[in-house]
Amino acid sequence: MGLFDDDFYSTKVSRRNEWSVKGKKFQNGYRRRQAPSWFLPAFGGAAIMLIVLALFRLGSGPESAAVPVTANGAAVASGNGSDTQKLSSDSVVKAAERVGPTVISIIGSQKEGEKAGARGSMGLGSGVMFQRSGDKVRIVTNNHVVEGFAQLDVVTASGERKKASLLGRDQMTDLAVLEIEGSGIKSVAEFGDSDTLRAGETVIAVGNPLGLGYAPTVTRGIISWPKRTIPVSLGVQGDYDWEMDVIQTDAAINQGNSGGALVNLEGKIVGINTLKVADMGVEGLGFAIPINSVKPIIETLIKDHKIKRPYMGVVTQDLQSFTGTEVLKLPADVKAGIIVLDVTGPAKDAGLKTNDVIVQLDTKTVDSTLALRKYIYSQKKIGDKITITYYRGGKKATTTMTMAELKDR
Repeated sequence: MGLFDDDFYSTKVSRRNEWSVKGKKFQNGYRRRQAPSWFLPAFGGAAIMLIVLALFRLGSGPESAAVPVTANGAAVASGNGSDTQKLSSDSVVKAAERVGPTVISIIGSQKEGEKAGARGSMGLGSGVMFQRSGDKVRIVTNNHVVEGFAQLDVVTASGERKKASLLGRDQMTDLAVLEIEGSGIKSVAEFGDSDTLRAGETVIAVGNPLGLGYAPTVTRGIISWPKRTIPVSLGVQGDYDWEMDVIQTDAAINQGNSGGALVNLEGKIVGINTLKVADMGVEGLGFAIPINSVKPIIETLIKDHKIKRPYMGVVTQDLQSFTGTEVLKLPADVKAGIIVLDVTGPAKDAGLKTNDVIVQLDTKTVDSTLALRKYIYSQKKIGDKITITYYRGGKKATTTMTMAELKDR
């Protein structure tokens, strides 16, 4: 599964097999959920296109089935005959015609650090033109489509190639905004309301899988579930350290579809396609970021060019992930918490040290790094105070720190 130049949705088992406290090594004996080996970003390098086709036989299966729908997208009972099928088909065609011209291909070349003109890595993804600004047009796509590339080009549905500039990107939400010169662009997409989606509702996925051509590919399916929470990994270790709310769909989403559109029968964007499940015997498991989650992020990326988040300045691991932690001298009733492996910035200023075990933030009990991150990102702002309860050498203590701004890595 190592064919794709992207680890944002990595599900590799952690390579951190041991750690030490004051020179004593502890084997990683945690009872972590086994990471599924089948999450793949819907993004791939052009150079490996034929290999991907051979391994996954992409596009060799039938189209995803759609339930019959009325003109307003409401599901109807089966058995209504050819009239209902024709209505559904006509609605799909109209939606595809409306959104198709707004979906573009994104080509990433010249990895950051590579010399200009050198034959290096290339990447292929999709994007959606959603806004005009003066003589420019803005595009929303996935962060993992553009991350690491020094040069980005866009190919429109008419085949015109334009250079793109990166306005901003955010790894945690996997979103990015590009800007291109707007001459010749006749239409931009309209956003819908992802909060109104229902299981069984017909949708189409529009993107550029595998670089098959500049004209976007359309696949049809249904909303399998409108809001599914999936674990993701933001780092190279492969540990789950964030959760993302996504739309689950059985519309075919393949490598190169990342950043493309998930569209309702009104031709409005309800999601940004981001990843799929690819494993033996698994079909029709694709995921998109809900458009209502996308809107505030891209507005901030346009304004600030990044998402500003608070941070504490700690590197941590979950206490319950390890055995042999008796050296920490924790009370017998402390079974969960967060071991501090390193401190910097605000945490260091507040007096936290390596081997401290955090068990509470303000009045909120925290038992994992994920819980810590979700609390500070949802409840705290840069400059806010936070009270930390922790154990050191078996003794309980508290300290207060001021949240600083998380800087780009």
